[in-house]
Amino acid sequence: MLCKKLHHAAFRCRDAAETTAFYTEMLGLTFAHAMGEDHVPSTGKYSPHVHIFFEMEDGSNIAFFECPKDPGNMKDLASPDWIQHFAFEVEDVETLLAAKARLQAKGLEVVGPTNHDDIMLSIYFFDPSGHRLELTVRTCEPERAKRFVQEAHGVLDIWSKTHDWSQREQAFGSKTGYAHK
Repeated sequence: MLCKKLHHAAFRCRDAAETTAFYTEMLGLTFAHAMGEDHVPSTGKYSPHVHIFFEMEDGSNIAFFECPKDPGNMKDLASPDWIQHFAFEVEDVETLLAAKARLQAKGLEVVGPTNHDDIMLSIYFFDPSGHRLELTVRTCEPERAKRFVQEAHGVLDIWSKTHDWSQREQAFGSKTGYAHK
């Protein structure tokens, strides 16, 4: 496979120092790198910026740009705020629930846990720039996960034809929730 793992995904942030404090103190990520330029290296466009990276246990990173002279918002404000987000996998359900309690004790509003098709359990909260974050844990057995892979094209085909879930039972085996065929 060409792509071995995620190196990084990047969003814009309001304040690089505030963002660094949040991701290191609230989530325990490693502040791995900071770099900056007056011009964008790939385009040459004038845009003074700092680019900061936070590394996870597997070596993948999330990154942010603080670009004070550029127009625009921290995120796509036209889309619902639940769409654009970083999702971080944690070790187990106990870790997820402990993280929720710790984040709430530090004053964050946390939504969840939310069960997603019995494949994962997640909690949600926002960083200082308004980016939605998800902590998630896989909750299905490996055999069931293999069935999800086998069914994915069929689910997508039904969605592509209808663009609603009126035919949900064909894909999911029930009219509501998720009942695996």
